[in-house]
Amino acid sequence: MKIAILSRNAKLYSTKRLIEAGQERGHEMRVIDHLRCFMDMGTDNPSIHYKDEEFNPGDFDAVIPRIGASVTFYGTSVVRQFEIMGTYCVNESVAISRSRDKLRSIQLLSRKGVGIPVTAFANSPDDVKGLIREVGGAPLVIKLLEGTQGIGVVLAETQKAAESVIEAFMGVKSNILIQEFIKEAGGSDLRCLVVDGKVIAAMQRTAPEGEFRSNIHRGGSAQLVKLTPKERATAVKAAQIMGLNVCGVDLLRSSRGPLVMEVNSSPGLEGIERATEKDVAGMIIECIEKNAKPNKTRTRGKG
Repeated sequence: MKIAILSRNAKLYSTKRLIEAGQERGHEMRVIDHLRCFMDMGTDNPSIHYKDEEFNPGDFDAVIPRIGASVTFYGTSVVRQFEIMGTYCVNESVAISRSRDKLRSIQLLSRKGVGIPVTAFANSPDDVKGLIREVGGAPLVIKLLEGTQGIGVVLAETQKAAESVIEAFMGVKSNILIQEFIKEAGGSDLRCLVVDGKVIAAMQRTAPEGEFRSNIHRGGSAQLVKLTPKERATAVKAAQIMGLNVCGVDLLRSSRGPLVMEVNSSPGLEGIERATEKDVAGMIIECIEKNAKPNKTRTRGKG
């Protein structure tokens, strides 16, 4: 098959591993910078132009979107254009957009009965005290809706600090979520890699001393972890609710069971492959082989 990876940098670990895994299984892999694409939405022949090339329906059998959070709007429009052209996309544009909207994803998970930290959201500074009360008071976590990799996540340890930080964010018109602090998690979380409805790898990430954010990008460490059946089921259900075939689901271990923090539609592969020694990239390619339909016209033309 001919598989396109939408990625801004072919040298990134995750992109390189997907290329290697696809080539090892005999596929033709191509990296496309989605920000260099422009789209022709004519009804007769929808197409995508990339630099000096034109991609038409049937040119690719599958697309692996690796869309950064800062370019979600344009990146998902490119994914959607591939969908219009009839190309199988590992994660569909609407599912990527759904998971990137932190407030919407939390609301959907809550509606479907998935465990989440107690979360509050408001618009007015007049409601700050009510927000803090709803999540059980300080310490509490304040999250920028647009933040990624732990950026824009603040732990407020006192009522006064919480009020100050929330009012400051609101003062610059930033959208934030307020969440309860899960003390018993001990600065650790679980990253579950879900592919095609199954947890295929999991690791525990632990924050460095003096830090509560466990993201690898923030200096956190990772190690192999054994999930409980409930943790595994929670991760799978969260992926299904978001509509994602490939994703990372971040869980906290709490006194009332696993709680979903986030569902990531473009999870990094480096940390989890090294912690688990599993061929996660290869399993993503297997998912494509199972679900994508090869373009028979192009295949016959090559023969």
